[in-house]
Amino acid sequence: MILYLHGFRSSPQSFKARMMAEHMQRLGRADDYVCPQLSASPLIAIQQAEQILAAYPLSEITIIGSSLGGFYATWLAERYGCKAVLLNPAVKPPRDLKKYVGVTTAYHSDEIFEFKAEYVPELRACEVVAITQPERYLLLAATGDEVLDWREMVAHYPGAQQIVIQGSDHGMADFVDYIDQVIAFCDEKA
Repeated sequence: MILYLHGFRSSPQSFKARMMAEHMQRLGRADDYVCPQLSASPLIAIQQAEQILAAYPLSEITIIGSSLGGFYATWLAERYGCKAVLLNPAVKPPRDLKKYVGVTTAYHSDEIFEFKAEYVPELRACEVVAITQPERYLLLAATGDEVLDWREMVAHYPGAQQIVIQGSDHGMADFVDYIDQVIAFCDEKA
């Protein structure tokens, strides 16, 4: 089972989330893929993911996290011992998201989105200083990411399987080139 966690201000309608859903559908495995709309509150977003994780054997779960979803995926993988695929993951969101406190709109709709000041300490509570068991992780980091620094990503996941994509962007427009590797990693037994 794959649990996909989208990024900040994003949704299950993001490019990579839709591509994953369509790919799983083509493989006849649509029932093995879940991508919830996550709350703006990190605490609630983690609880949403934990509710889904509780319905499956942890040995059969891989969490895919994009951007802020990668931060959540790391915390969940460390807590529950499952595997994680990280797509341009946020490594320091308490630092990076402070400047976004306030009201804005979500990326894939005109829906109002509020990132409250109290969410920054919620993010701090989910920080993973150092990963354990790096073999549980696959990192895809784009050097052309205009939002997050790929070098921080690489440094944060030492020993993990890493694919450094030359160029590309934060949204990973060339994700289609890597989707089979992602699925293969998800299907490997832990």
